[in-house]
Amino acid sequence: MSYDVVLLVEQALTLDDATRVHGLHEGVEDPVYHVLLPLEDAAARIESAMGTLSAAEYLGSAMMMNEIDLDAVREEAKDEAEKALAQTLQVLKTSGASAHGELVQDPVKALRAKVAAVDGREAIIMTRPHVVAEFFHVDWTHQARRHLDVPVLHLIEHENFDEQAGEGEGITGM
Repeated sequence: MSYDVVLLVEQALTLDDATRVHGLHEGVEDPVYHVLLPLEDAAARIESAMGTLSAAEYLGSAMMMNEIDLDAVREEAKDEAEKALAQTLQVLKTSGASAHGELVQDPVKALRAKVAAVDGREAIIMTRPHVVAEFFHVDWTHQARRHLDVPVLHLIEHENFDEQAGEGEGITGM
């Protein structure tokens, strides 16, 4: 019987990330990683880019908004997400792990569903630091901890365990 771990990632993992995750399960027979990577919403991507513009730039850019092909932005976002998922699965397999993955729309809802579907033993959430969301407990990790009956571990992508020490995160009990 495999030990199923559901891994929610925000971006493609590096080989160091994958090795670190797989290393957490040394001695566990047949760990299987089920990777979930959110598909970025095209409209949100455009809105985010517009949010970085000054008022003068925004007025000029607003006229260009009519020319933006939302379908092309969606396709570009999907292509990028597929590449990130493929890279993540490849580095997990390179680290010696068994891994499967899929793109998802609603990250926490998908995490809950996947944990239930595969009888997941734990969930690992790997993100960039999100100070404001974490402070208000609305980040993926806090949401998952409220809804899952398995241990939830939050790791910071592209940082080793020493760099993350003292962050107050980590594993929670059931």
